[in-house]
Amino acid sequence: MASTSGAAQVLVASNRGPVSYEVREDGSLRAKRGGGGLVSGLSAIGPDAGALWVCSALGDGDREAVRRGVGETGVRMLAIPADVHADAYNGIANSVLWFVHHMLYQTPLEPVFDAEFRRQWASYETYNRAFAEALAEEAAEGAAVIVQDYHLALVPGMLRDLRPDLRIGHFSHTPWAPPEYFRMLPDDIAGQLLRGMLGADRLGFLTHRWADAFTACCAEFAGGLGDTRIGVHGLGADADFLRRRSHEADVTERMAALRQEIGEGRRAIVRVDRTELSKNIVRGLLAYGQLLDDHPEWRERVAHVAFAYPSRQDLAVYRDYTAEVQRVAEEINERYGTPGWTPVVLHVKDDFARSLAAYRLADVALVNPIRDGMNLVAKEVPVVSDEGCVLVLSREAGAYEELGEDAIAVNPYDVTATARALHAALTMGPEERAERTKRLVAAATALPPAQWFLEQLQSLRAAV
Repeated sequence: MASTSGAAQVLVASNRGPVSYEVREDGSLRAKRGGGGLVSGLSAIGPDAGALWVCSALGDGDREAVRRGVGETGVRMLAIPADVHADAYNGIANSVLWFVHHMLYQTPLEPVFDAEFRRQWASYETYNRAFAEALAEEAAEGAAVIVQDYHLALVPGMLRDLRPDLRIGHFSHTPWAPPEYFRMLPDDIAGQLLRGMLGADRLGFLTHRWADAFTACCAEFAGGLGDTRIGVHGLGADADFLRRRSHEADVTERMAALRQEIGEGRRAIVRVDRTELSKNIVRGLLAYGQLLDDHPEWRERVAHVAFAYPSRQDLAVYRDYTAEVQRVAEEINERYGTPGWTPVVLHVKDDFARSLAAYRLADVALVNPIRDGMNLVAKEVPVVSDEGCVLVLSREAGAYEELGEDAIAVNPYDVTATARALHAALTMGPEERAERTKRLVAAATALPPAQWFLEQLQSLRAAV
């Protein structure tokens, strides 16, 4: 699909690509294009750069597009068998590697590395090998390849064996587990992951903390980094896009609807997340409830606008978590609500325009993850907020490294302290709030997506 047969000079590999397909009722295919940092970055290098994006077919529409030979210029989609992809993506990447790097396991019961895990691990190897072989086939002599994230941790090593001439980079969008947690993995698997990563000339991380954790794991389990270089690239918000998009008509419409839900004149504490276990939505809701307990004066004067968009609902633990978010929100509304005031305005259907509307209305942004590679919401809300907002930020978010000084920092496990932080945010004077917002915006937009990608590419090409 859109093969370039060894001609690509710059290649990106990721599980999800820039386009997806669905089969219409009449049998025709509809393409839906995505955005994000990689799309911006590849656009920034220009149409004549010989760029190719290698990605996986994720659904029936994508697989049908591959079967029919339908595709986008500059994209090669791999039709990896659906069962292999499910084992690799859900079984290993999202149920093991994600849990290790986010330190999410309930260790009395999990993980269990048994025969089923080994079967799924074999699929993860197959999945990574399919990417490595496609990249080896498509890359021109000496081309630059940037592999994305924990789904493809084995690709650099596999690709190095196939094409030693290539400049290979890998970027991690998640945290990296410290050695004492990483060692939970079976010894051979831990070694295989590190060797896979160390096949790269250069590895990129979102923060120094995650880079240092990886380096420490290599020192303990792989005898060091060898010749691999480490870089830190803190992905920033795309201010131009966000400001433009947030003032389009559909966002203005949603602002009016949201304002009606909140109630005229009320303050808004806003959070926008996927219902991802690491996002800590339940404790955020509990902290808001604690705020209403500790400071009854805020009742009927503030609303918590909580957007919790479904994520990974094919995994039972995520479905259970989504249900708990809804239960706690309903409990708060039943306990405190009045005929004219809904304390928690909860939406679970994904709507980007409505998210931007909430950003614009935010007086306070609550970003309290247990552990997060970066968390772009923490960077986006200050950029978009009409009146400036106070950021209540978990010290466990990657964004804390850049934004911590001008946010109100919280321990994500401490509900009482988070409630105090929300009160401090709501009572902050307009002058201090404006000054903090100004500094937050400067830090949040320091490395916009296109520049973030180009910086990695330039560093990779300069690596020796």
